[in-house]
Amino acid sequence: MKVLIACEFSGIVRNAYAAQGHDAWSCDVLPSETLGNHIQDDALRVAYNSNWDLMIAHPPCTHLAVSGSRWFKDKKKEQLEALEFVRLLLAAPILKIALENPISVISSKVRKPDQIIQPWQFGHGETKATCLWLKNLPSLKPTDVVEGREAKVHKMAPGPDRWKNRSRTYSGIAQAMAEQWND
Repeated sequence: MKVLIACEFSGIVRNAYAAQGHDAWSCDVLPSETLGNHIQDDALRVAYNSNWDLMIAHPPCTHLAVSGSRWFKDKKKEQLEALEFVRLLLAAPILKIALENPISVISSKVRKPDQIIQPWQFGHGETKATCLWLKNLPSLKPTDVVEGREAKVHKMAPGPDRWKNRSRTYSGIAQAMAEQWND
């Protein structure tokens, strides 16, 4: 299966698919942090100009996540652009699509998510509600429900790489995607 992991610089989801034998590619405007197939380009250009069987998209949540709602009034233009980016990702000519984002305005401005998952359902003792908007894909089934549900992501110290660290997909979730969304 030819898989595009859009807006991923970490390579975590890409590598989970590659380990399952798929032709998996990450794509981001940033270079990849890990070795593997990576296209440093605009995700929309790549999604619309190649033949993919599956796309898992992780659009930036900076102007979408409700955790930053106190700044929404100051970034209306940026939010409209971010929502249009989401709409275009969801409309890409790809049979199977999953778009993930935290609790965000996508739910009220585009459509409600098909599923909300937590890292603790996939082997990580943390809380971080993650919404999934799905096209021709089943809901993810929890693989390893664990205790120790702590909000580590929200407690990260400020710093230049905080946004990167908060945006990485948990390996247990990536593994579940690769195992369950693979045909």
